[in-house]
Amino acid sequence: MAELECDVLVVGGGNAALTAALAAREQGAEVVVLERAPVEERGGNSRFTAGAIRVVYNGLDDLLKLMPDLTEEEKRNSDFGVYTSDQYFDDLARVTQDRANPDMVELLIRRSFDTLLWLRQKGIRFMPMYGRQAFKVDGKMKFWGGLTVEAYGGGPGLIEMLHKSAEKNGIQVLYGTRAQALLHDERGVWGVTVRQSHRKFDIEAKAVVLACGGFESNTEWRTRYLGPGWDLAKVRGTRFNTGDGIRMALEIGAMPYGNWSGCHAVAWDRNAPEFGDLAVGDNFQKHSYPFGLMINARGERFVDEGADFRNYTYAKYGRAILEQPGQFCWQVFDSKVVHLLRDEYRIRQVTKAKADTLEELARKLEGVDGAAFLKTVAEYNRAVRQDIPFNPAIRDGRRADGLPVPRANWANPLDKPPYEAYAVTCGLTFTFGGLKIDNDARVIDTEGEPIRGLYAAGELVGGLFYFNYPGGTGLMSGSVFGKIAGTSAGKAAATTA
Repeated sequence: MAELECDVLVVGGGNAALTAALAAREQGAEVVVLERAPVEERGGNSRFTAGAIRVVYNGLDDLLKLMPDLTEEEKRNSDFGVYTSDQYFDDLARVTQDRANPDMVELLIRRSFDTLLWLRQKGIRFMPMYGRQAFKVDGKMKFWGGLTVEAYGGGPGLIEMLHKSAEKNGIQVLYGTRAQALLHDERGVWGVTVRQSHRKFDIEAKAVVLACGGFESNTEWRTRYLGPGWDLAKVRGTRFNTGDGIRMALEIGAMPYGNWSGCHAVAWDRNAPEFGDLAVGDNFQKHSYPFGLMINARGERFVDEGADFRNYTYAKYGRAILEQPGQFCWQVFDSKVVHLLRDEYRIRQVTKAKADTLEELARKLEGVDGAAFLKTVAEYNRAVRQDIPFNPAIRDGRRADGLPVPRANWANPLDKPPYEAYAVTCGLTFTFGGLKIDNDARVIDTEGEPIRGLYAAGELVGGLFYFNYPGGTGLMSGSVFGKIAGTSAGKAAATTA
């Protein structure tokens, strides 16, 4: 006999899981959430994010529905622009090389705004992302790259608000409780076997939602699926995302789906810990590289730092860094652009070098061929098109041509001391491969049929991201598909005897 029974059992404790729990509760279901982490580490990867959420909006009036407490000064001094459905479609298609599942893309984009409105009704507050997504242009803060909205308090704030809403709605959360296997038979899925401390027991449910992340914290899986060298990558977020939800579903015949060799990976401080540090959060990331140069151990550039807005390159450049000798590089800036660096460059836990000359800096770049670095900089400086104006808020076309790796935007000569450099490695955020779901977030089996009683949302769902990722889409995806999964599970539980 099961030790516990409920209508809907949600496996996971991050944004997608708690959104699913709230949606199921709205259908009248009795909901229990399984959080593998202890209470002090709750929240999955969501807690480690900046809280950025990519959402469709057609101007200030839409944003005021999400953020009604915008001040008159903020409205007057901000150029929010628009981010239309067509722009969202174009961005997702471009960065995923047209491989993203069209049905999932349609759901994500069409339901993005309404889902955030619904979350606001559940007590989740949003604000403009001034600190990381806007530059002052002609006296106004101008947002760029289609990313304007963040959860109040970032990722930690989002998790806190979601848990307060869950508590208010009578949702029970079991901490330190790891799901081990799905209970299933010819009727479908009817519960989960869990382990809590040294106890093992069953929880019966009329429907189960899996929303417990990818496999980025599983060294063996990421080496098997992402490839050689990925065992050396640092993990940006929670240590608890080891693929449990994916494994349990595959064991009962679920279909593996999506870009299993792909992942979201960024520039991350070279001396950061192996897993995320909640005290530092996402500040080990180093994402102002479009305004400087990235230099590897050979003293060479290896990517176009200005290929596109940071939002559309940062999630793939971690892989490029991992592929360099020693799995690291240095980001180098001069004093012309230091004021543009994001706040994460000013934290105490940073691997930094500073010098008054390039020659002195070359000696301080640990692990780098100094002579080759100086040659690279000299060639780059000569190639910069200084006749084209520099503008950080648009793709300005200020390029550097005729180089082994040409540059498309935001090119500035590295020539004004003092110089600053930051050592980074690869920081793995989440994996792209996972389970296949339908438009009701039902998990699909290898015969192409839905598995009765089983739903999924969040980072363990495959088919949406391939090769790359537009910033802020992860939390939006978790919210949209979490709401769909929870609503579907709640309705199914209501009709199950």
